[in-house]
Amino acid sequence: MKTIGLTGGIGSGKSTVSQILAGLGAWVIDADKVGHEIYLPGKAAWQQVTAAFGRDILAADQTIDRKKLGAIVFGSEEARKKLNAIVHPLMFKEIERRIKEKRAEGVIQPIVVEAAVLIEANWLPLVDEVWVVVAGRSAVIERVAAQRGLSAHDTEARIVSQLADAERLKHASVVIPNDGALEDLQKRVSEAWSQLQQ
Repeated sequence: MKTIGLTGGIGSGKSTVSQILAGLGAWVIDADKVGHEIYLPGKAAWQQVTAAFGRDILAADQTIDRKKLGAIVFGSEEARKKLNAIVHPLMFKEIERRIKEKRAEGVIQPIVVEAAVLIEANWLPLVDEVWVVVAGRSAVIERVAAQRGLSAHDTEARIVSQLADAERLKHASVVIPNDGALEDLQKRVSEAWSQLQQ
């Protein structure tokens, strides 16, 4: 059965789509959660990231303080590239391991890899097709303000720092617009899922 790469920009509604897909029977791998796990003390990412950015990024319990690390990489293109060069290949390996493990266990339903950076991180070889969730700027700004309390200005900065939807769409097998009500989104996702089953 197929492995789907589910991607989209900040506030597009990726996580909502992934929850709908899980409800329909997909096995979901959340790249953010994988990222958190590979950062745990003693893991390869933890060792390499602390070696690259110093122990000042650690919290009292020796875990990587993502806010401290974020402050370093969000302000510097070079630092961000350095971090991604460490973390993205390690995440690729871990996601690949999980996909293989599930298939070996006999999971035949589609596996969904939910990842904002699916394309930029060069994770396309992990998936059979790409589903892109898109939403207009005003919907995104409203959503992000409600969910994360970010100002329109901060959200705009995040949008600009991410891959443009036009780039994502070049890789898309399925495009899921998400500007309307939740019921509309559920209907669109269900339709795409039905086509996948055929």
